[in-house]
Amino acid sequence: MELIHVRIVVPPTLTEPVVELLSADRHVFNVVVAPAAARDPAGDALECDIMKGGANSVLGALRELGVEDAGSIAIDEVDMTFSQRMERIEAEEPGAFLHSPLWVSVEAHIRNEGTYQPSFYLFLVIAGLIGAVGIMSNSQILIVAAMVVGPEYSAITSVALALDRHNRLRVLDGLRALTLGFSLAIVASLAFSLLSRAGGFQSRAFELGLRPVSNLIDTPNFFSFVVAVLAGIVGIVSLTEARASALLGVFISVTTIPAASDVAVSIAYGSWHEAWGSFLQLLLNVVTLVIVGVLALRGQRRLWRRAARRAAERPGRA
Repeated sequence: MELIHVRIVVPPTLTEPVVELLSADRHVFNVVVAPAAARDPAGDALECDIMKGGANSVLGALRELGVEDAGSIAIDEVDMTFSQRMERIEAEEPGAFLHSPLWVSVEAHIRNEGTYQPSFYLFLVIAGLIGAVGIMSNSQILIVAAMVVGPEYSAITSVALALDRHNRLRVLDGLRALTLGFSLAIVASLAFSLLSRAGGFQSRAFELGLRPVSNLIDTPNFFSFVVAVLAGIVGIVSLTEARASALLGVFISVTTIPAASDVAVSIAYGSWHEAWGSFLQLLLNVVTLVIVGVLALRGQRRLWRRAARRAAERPGRA
């Protein structure tokens, strides 16, 4: 059973309605009230455990009561618990309801990842350089490595969430970070590519025009769009369900960093048509991932809310 532990601090005027709310919900367990136990902020301290499937509605109701304005709400995950009552209720609930994502946690994770420290730009530059080496050496392994190192997907999902929540400032922050980050990656990769060309370090095959890796990157087409759409869906679902392995698959399936690297390499070797194709590939993937991210977030919320309503409407519930 998936549970969360909730710690609440409220002024005494809110304690009674909060306790009534918690006690009336069959998905809430172990309600504890400690009057005047809190000091900062001052008030009553309450604790409870909530079945994860029912947590979204309970937390939403607490916020509607004004708990977060007058006090605070803290959430922890419960690793293990033993209770026959919980087991009985779990057996009565549909599986989809039991594994409903905790949306406040999902959105908090996306927002936290959407903070653009110097390391964000450093990783983008390093990923761009690895991608440039992979292109000039015709190494698909290095292209995959560049995709894994690149942190751009966190910014893309942050922009998608901000668009979904109509947060203009976070949208602009994310777009600014992506523009600056990819620009730095392209500039660094261009400088590296020019040095490599001057020193003759590129592979013989690449020098002769045999560039299968580059050709794959700089030719955006219908399949590029399809892969970006599918990867965007998988990325959002993996974030909501905390599936790290699936999220890693997104990193190594979408041509963002390699496209930025190929823009630089193509310019360094005077291949302007290929540089333009790679730029379009980069733009196509970023825009598609953002749009699909917004739609996937909204679609998942609706699906999970429908599952919660169906669970609430089941006959024989207490």
